[in-house]
Amino acid sequence: MENLSPKPGDLEAIEMASRDEISALQLQRMKWSLSHAYENSAFYRRRFDEAGVHPSDLKTLADLAKFPFTTKKDLRDTYPFGMFAVPREQLVRVHASSGTTGKPTVVGYTKNDIETWATVVARSIRASGGRAGDIVHVAYGYGLFTGGLGAHYGAEKLGCTVVPISGGMTERQVTLMQDFKPRIIMVTPSYMLSILDEYRRQGVDPRESSLAVGIFGAEPWTNAMREEIEQAFDMHAVDIYGLSEVMGPGVANECVETKDGLHIWEDHFYPEIIDPDTGEVLPDGEMGELVFTTLTKEGLPIIRYRTRDLTRLLPGTARSMRRIEKITGRSDDMIILRGVNVFPTQIEEQLLKCSGLAPHFQIELTRTGRMDNMTIHVECTPDASAEAARAHSAKELAHHIKSVVGVSTRIQVADPGGVLRSEGKAKRVIDNRPKG
Repeated sequence: MENLSPKPGDLEAIEMASRDEISALQLQRMKWSLSHAYENSAFYRRRFDEAGVHPSDLKTLADLAKFPFTTKKDLRDTYPFGMFAVPREQLVRVHASSGTTGKPTVVGYTKNDIETWATVVARSIRASGGRAGDIVHVAYGYGLFTGGLGAHYGAEKLGCTVVPISGGMTERQVTLMQDFKPRIIMVTPSYMLSILDEYRRQGVDPRESSLAVGIFGAEPWTNAMREEIEQAFDMHAVDIYGLSEVMGPGVANECVETKDGLHIWEDHFYPEIIDPDTGEVLPDGEMGELVFTTLTKEGLPIIRYRTRDLTRLLPGTARSMRRIEKITGRSDDMIILRGVNVFPTQIEEQLLKCSGLAPHFQIELTRTGRMDNMTIHVECTPDASAEAARAHSAKELAHHIKSVVGVSTRIQVADPGGVLRSEGKAKRVIDNRPKG
């Protein structure tokens, strides 16, 4: 693999600024963000008033702990546009992610927000080893999902040539990579493995491909998967992190020269780590739940958003800004399967639509080779125990889950009483994937 360390003139000054300079900028922008949210969002005005805090109470960055958290439920409760801090007419784009009740969580961007987003994604691509003039193959999904367009605008901002192929049509993906010779691919790690399989199916050596860098996000992945991809393609594989509620991809990114955790672009996003049970802010270095406050966002400022991702904050290395470890766990019951967010409540909703099935279920996660699989264990009702009835019910449930949730699942229909009952809180998810 080639050495992709940046030249001294490649970086923005803020990427190498001192902690004091970064903190001073954060405090200035934090004061603006809290005031903007309070003055222009009825949601945040009410939430701050209920908590007995005012933007003027922020004298130091540590004072942020006085302010209330924001959760995904808040976005659902204010669906669709209730949390915005600018008139709807000033939004140039909306995105949305899947919700647990059929209603998505909606986010909106002003023209300046889109520019900020493009800037942090461009910075992320550069940190990954990308440069102006590179061809970037964007295989993240386009549309309401923030991945495709987020990557696209960032690559253009950096001065790259973008191939906006989106996801799917794997045979065509490989053909175009062979013909266009991109230097960079931006894609989910699980889909990159499908692309690898297609290379091998076509009898093409992936190590001979033009790819030098893969920028992978939207789902957790391990260092073992990184090593497999890097060896298979003779390329660098780096991690990008983001979430639509905070901005989209580009909130944090690994630096290709170190690959030792994701540097948060702290001039735009202020991180905290909290105890997920008490909400207490934890010192840097301790494991807990990641919380973000946006510092420059106009359309949808987010104050102390609970990501539910478990990680810890570490000092900067290749850049001055702090790092987070790779995300491998969550403080809630959300499952990320092949880039799609899945909640057990979504499965339950679809199960309840199906005749012939009792409302008892368990989700089993397994891994075949490198691909994660989901099996839903359900049970038939006594009047629908015939083999044909079970097969029909399984097909119906799989169809509902695919249509509404967006993932393919296996359905195992057991006899009445065949799904394990639990005393107290139901254990909905059994994770049998290998650890590490």
